[in-house]
Amino acid sequence: MNYLPQLTDGFSRWIDSVAGTFKSIFDRLRSQREVELIEEAPDSFVLRQQRDSTGSNQSPSLPDHHVRFTNGVLDGSLPSNWATMLQGSRIEITLQSSRFLFRPLELPKRAVEFLDGIVRAQIDRLTPWTAHEAVFGWTPPVEAPNDRVALTVAATARALVSDYVKAIADLGAASVVVMTGVGEAAAQSAPIRVLEQRARGVLELDRIRRALRALFIFTGLAATISMGYSAIATDSLDAEQQELSRKIATRRAALRTGPEFTVSAQRMLERRKQTTPSTVMVLEALSQILPDHTYVTELRVEGDKLQVVGVTRDAPALIALIEQSPHFTRAAFYAATTRSPGEPGERFHIEAQIKPIFSVGT
Repeated sequence: MNYLPQLTDGFSRWIDSVAGTFKSIFDRLRSQREVELIEEAPDSFVLRQQRDSTGSNQSPSLPDHHVRFTNGVLDGSLPSNWATMLQGSRIEITLQSSRFLFRPLELPKRAVEFLDGIVRAQIDRLTPWTAHEAVFGWTPPVEAPNDRVALTVAATARALVSDYVKAIADLGAASVVVMTGVGEAAAQSAPIRVLEQRARGVLELDRIRRALRALFIFTGLAATISMGYSAIATDSLDAEQQELSRKIATRRAALRTGPEFTVSAQRMLERRKQTTPSTVMVLEALSQILPDHTYVTELRVEGDKLQVVGVTRDAPALIALIEQSPHFTRAAFYAATTRSPGEPGERFHIEAQIKPIFSVGT
């Protein structure tokens, strides 16, 4: 199944939707002059600057100007100030109600959300024209009994207003709105908008579409280039990391097996052997010093320090004997000397420093 046409159609619809949204925002932000073209008699109109909600004219004000159309063409030319005013303005054409057919319409209240489609579908029933042949609008719905709403539809032939709209658009108007009032109460009632045409709308919409397509293509190309560059950079970094790891491993292996490492290790072992006292020799020297009535129960050699625990008849004399030996120095008690019942002498705790005389080669 080929999904390409569906994707293309969906993308086109999305572009149209976004372009319409942007255009609506631009139209709201655009500062636009507004002018009224009010029909006073058949084909006779008055140009008037639209007044704001406070009743004052938009600056600067121009005097009203009467114009006439013949067969949909403006008679004569406009004064220069009015010609300038119409350029880029929003023109509201208010036609007399006698040009329109008015038909009441009653609908369920739920139908308010779908009024445009409902009214468009019933134009050919309410009027002599089809939806394509007519321009139409309706009054705001008002509540009616039985949960319904009532409104009035105003319609006229499109050909009747198209000449006026074209003539005004040719004068440089940015947009043209056609309105009318409801019957005899037209002056008091809110006008019904039956047509709105933006003279520059199609051109602006096409420009926005083209800009969106160009932006989408540019963004896609930028993303593709960025992803490609990222992949290349990642591969390059991985290769450099692997090469660096290989060099480190090679260097470590060379250090372990090289002559420098072997010589250094041998020297370290020899130094440790020469500077560390031999436990056997320490024990031999101590056995020669201690008298026969002395018994050793514990012997600890930690580095160059000797600790002896045992029982003797004269503990202070042991300090002198150890100090006199050429193998030990700084002998002293590191715990109190005690005497317990049943023991043949005093329990002593002596600590001494071992001289390096026990080193290998001495």
